[in-house]
Amino acid sequence: MSEKYAYFTGQPRWARSIPMTLTYAFSPNDTITYLTTLELRVTFQRAFGHWASVIPVTFLESDDYELSDIKIGFYYGDHGDGEAFDGVLGVLAHAFSPESGQFHLDATETWAVDFTIEKSDSAIDLESVATHEIGHLLGLSHSDVKEAIMYPSLKPRERKVDLKIDDVKGVQALYGSNPNFSLEALSESDMSSNDAAADWRIHGVEFNFLLLIWILWFS
Repeated sequence: MSEKYAYFTGQPRWARSIPMTLTYAFSPNDTITYLTTLELRVTFQRAFGHWASVIPVTFLESDDYELSDIKIGFYYGDHGDGEAFDGVLGVLAHAFSPESGQFHLDATETWAVDFTIEKSDSAIDLESVATHEIGHLLGLSHSDVKEAIMYPSLKPRERKVDLKIDDVKGVQALYGSNPNFSLEALSESDMSSNDAAADWRIHGVEFNFLLLIWILWFS
């Protein structure tokens, strides 16, 4: 498989010594209430863990939202960052390139952590989107590899949380490898096909807004 990962303009990354620790926190005001605090915490812990397993970066949840490196919130429509959400489906979430740390999810979506409980046809898997957006927070732009986490689309009720070779090589070029990780553990057989007829875009945004982002795409 050829490498298709990409970076934001200037290839920004968190400019700290390796190994590094980044903190994250949830907005106390901009949130959703139909998922419990525990469900949110566990879901994001898993999402950050996917990336921490392959690079020498530790992610720690913080109680201090204002001073955290990464700030997570659920927002409606125009929420003041120049990237207004567009309602159900369409743009699901966006995250900004390093070292902004802004991570915004569309509060109008039906976010799910368990599809056996959430039956909506338009439900979106929260861990899948969180994992994708964390890639943007680390400095990855979109990949052309459909199976990769950083491919910019996700179907309703689709779960996609496993990093692929393209994701791993891209992020390790920025931060190096977690000493406990072996790239050989991943193989082409890990790839799953994704021939969706209709996908909904998730995207990352450069802090300087120089990157034009696709909003909605049909394959």
